[in-house]
Amino acid sequence: MLKTYNEKRENIKEEVLFIGNSVIDALESSLKILKSDDISALKEIDLSVKKLSNKSNEIDNLIVTTLALYSPEAKDLREMVSYLKITNELIRAASNVKGFIKIFRKAFSEDLNTNTILEFTIPLHKSALLSLRTAISMLDEENDSHTEEKYHRVIVEESKAADLYAMVEKNILKLISKNLELSKEYFDTLSSLRRLERTADRASSIASLALFAHVGGDIMQS
Repeated sequence: MLKTYNEKRENIKEEVLFIGNSVIDALESSLKILKSDDISALKEIDLSVKKLSNKSNEIDNLIVTTLALYSPEAKDLREMVSYLKITNELIRAASNVKGFIKIFRKAFSEDLNTNTILEFTIPLHKSALLSLRTAISMLDEENDSHTEEKYHRVIVEESKAADLYAMVEKNILKLISKNLELSKEYFDTLSSLRRLERTADRASSIASLALFAHVGGDIMQS
């Protein structure tokens, strides 16, 4: 490929990584806050889904222009197509993280059984963070075998997040049955945790697309 194409390719990757790392930064900050038990500090996390969405549209336009001008083939084409879909997954992940931060902060209070909630929330959060961080790191990976290893790591964490959500859902429903007056707060807390679990889902989709970019296969699996 021409030098100009490689420059555009690197620029596209850097912009995609910028969105991914912005979401990861928000997850890391919120996890640190959860561990510090100062939930009100969640309001200080700045994650603008609108700005990231605008950035995503710019990337998509750049990808389409690059495809039209250079008509890449084989792995280069797979990579461009993957980035086109990954940007959408990242915006969905950003929306889920933003929703978690906002809803959890408003619903969480000392009136709830905070120990039970945090007992599952923190490991669920860790799995969501690790799955997304690993998926994003695949975009910078050059070794195909390492890419596949990271893909399987993401799948493991996504499965763990699903199991943890199922456990916290069961426990919160039990708490609701004993404290009906707090049912809204508990349901809102559960809704926020569902968004964390969906973040791990988005990481799984990103990992599938990154794997497709490296080794090919059926993109529909992504």
